[in-house]
Amino acid sequence: MSPTAFDCLVLAAGRGTRMRSQLPKVLHPICGRPMVEWVIAAAQEAGAARVGCVVRPGSPVAEALPGDVAVLEQAVGEGTGAAVLAAADWLSAKRPLVVLSGDHPLVTAAVVQTLVEAHTHARAAATILTSDGIDPAGYGRVLRAPDGTVERIVETKHSEDVPHEVLAIREVNIGLYAFAVDALLEALAQVPEERGERYLTAVFPLLRARGATVAAVRTPDDAAAFGVNTRVDLMRAEATARRRLIEQHALAGVSFECPEATVVEVDVEIAPDTVIGVGCTLRRGTRIGSRCLVGPCATLERAVVGDDVRIEHARLVDCRVENGATIGPFAYLRPGTVVRRGAKIGTFVELKNADVGAGAKVPHLSYLGDAEVGAEANVAAGNITANYDGRRKHRTVIGPRVRTGVDTAFVAPVTIGEGAYTGAGSVITKDVPPGALAIARARQRNVEGWVERFQGKDESER
Repeated sequence: MSPTAFDCLVLAAGRGTRMRSQLPKVLHPICGRPMVEWVIAAAQEAGAARVGCVVRPGSPVAEALPGDVAVLEQAVGEGTGAAVLAAADWLSAKRPLVVLSGDHPLVTAAVVQTLVEAHTHARAAATILTSDGIDPAGYGRVLRAPDGTVERIVETKHSEDVPHEVLAIREVNIGLYAFAVDALLEALAQVPEERGERYLTAVFPLLRARGATVAAVRTPDDAAAFGVNTRVDLMRAEATARRRLIEQHALAGVSFECPEATVVEVDVEIAPDTVIGVGCTLRRGTRIGSRCLVGPCATLERAVVGDDVRIEHARLVDCRVENGATIGPFAYLRPGTVVRRGAKIGTFVELKNADVGAGAKVPHLSYLGDAEVGAEANVAAGNITANYDGRRKHRTVIGPRVRTGVDTAFVAPVTIGEGAYTGAGSVITKDVPPGALAIARARQRNVEGWVERFQGKDESER
């Protein structure tokens, strides 16, 4: 049986003042993705035909939403009921409506599907997702009728007004719902404000009074109940999301030496038989091939890495590393860099917008910016490309099988021909022909007896 089509409304108009941040609460990232996008992704993966998001007018949330999500502004009113009313013109009676909270980033597609299936099976006007496995403090209590349907939800935000026997109930409303749209809008029109807010939960007794069914289904995953209101909540949600991501990679054939000390964000791909060492951070957009050894202490940001690559104590940003290359320890690959098959980038080497050819070696203590290094070339210790003249960047080309001496500086633009050598300590300002030796340094002069004469002078003479 094909899944039931539904629309999804994500409520993201809350101000989130407890976050102590100028950034809207639902835009705080969790594993590289704003928390509201986690909710949207869960709905879309569950099969939502349309997704709309309720935001405040002028909120940065609107600009941050994916392009296929409808932006619905809530200009007036407070509370979840007012937020749904703000989207009334967007709603369609053709499909059930799922209402999710934008600050519940741990909801999954499986949870949404459970809610939709229960709603469809019960032929209900409304279905509530509940939990009895979490601390109920602050949650609305679910009061069930003898037939198991929901009689009403009692809000406990102001617990001093709630009877003790109600507070003792463990089953709580976690803020995820499914509705028949016509019944929802008709009931919402009759819901009054309470303490300045219009609660969505106030529709349930109105629906029951009309003889409609209000169903409830317990969530298969209590993490879906977790709402983020503080930075502490954010850390806990991040830890759960990160653990889930790492477990997914592990089940797909990736080994993690210390998952507790590893950061993996969404939209990271790792092929089987790769090992991720201690202290690694893999940011969104990173792609890693098979049989790689990454770490310890490697940070990859939108890096594309081939098969059989070794990366140790290194940072790679917006770059590409081909099969069999070796990076680090303590290397920094900056944007625009390409390291070709089998090349070696060693200790304290920094590359920026550089293309290092197959089998080439840059073993240690060098900076190559805006440079091309040919296949099988060897760049000795302490080499630099002087790529900036104060106004523009210029490119250095080091040809195939070139051997450079230690402490060579290349003043770009300059080209070193195939198979050429440079002498140690040279400052290369002109092109070097293929097969030539370039030496560009002052001739050494030894002054015999200078030290003895110098040490024999009085202080006044020095």
